[in-house]
Amino acid sequence: MIKIKKRRTVSAEIPTTSMSDISFLLLLFFLVSTVIDIDTGIGLTLPEYNPKEDVHSVPFSRDRLAAILINQNGSILFNHEVISLPQIKERLMVKINSKIGQPKNKKIVVSVKTDRNTSYSLYISVLDEVKAAYFNVREVYSRNKYGKRVYLLNKTELEDIKEEIPIIISIAEPEQIKK
Repeated sequence: MIKIKKRRTVSAEIPTTSMSDISFLLLLFFLVSTVIDIDTGIGLTLPEYNPKEDVHSVPFSRDRLAAILINQNGSILFNHEVISLPQIKERLMVKINSKIGQPKNKKIVVSVKTDRNTSYSLYISVLDEVKAAYFNVREVYSRNKYGKRVYLLNKTELEDIKEEIPIIISIAEPEQIKK
């Protein structure tokens, strides 16, 4: 009888001594190559600087002003009348529509002023309502004049709408009210 010897099979082993080095190098690579998105604040389009214009000598009539005041308790005043947040858009749309067709120096200026202790979220919500009022008026104007929505307009038509309904927002510096 023939004896068959069992051969020992050599098992394949992966050396794990340098595995930690490789994992740390991969971690370092991804940390260095990853772009982190940082919010830098509210994007507002400011008018171009014109040194020939002196901002202190520009005549300004009160009927052009839409004054929005926000106190620390969250109360909102629109032209000295207490209103709720959703009413801003409605009231502002009426004022903006009343100035369509008038020259640029007769357009509405929206002034937003807050108390230093006003919540930031309420301030942003008010700015959103102001922008929404302008965008809604532009949309209605676009449909009436061109028969299509704003995003379907060509460049010259869009410039015409921006010229006719400019977004003019004045953000006043908050004040600390002394008690």
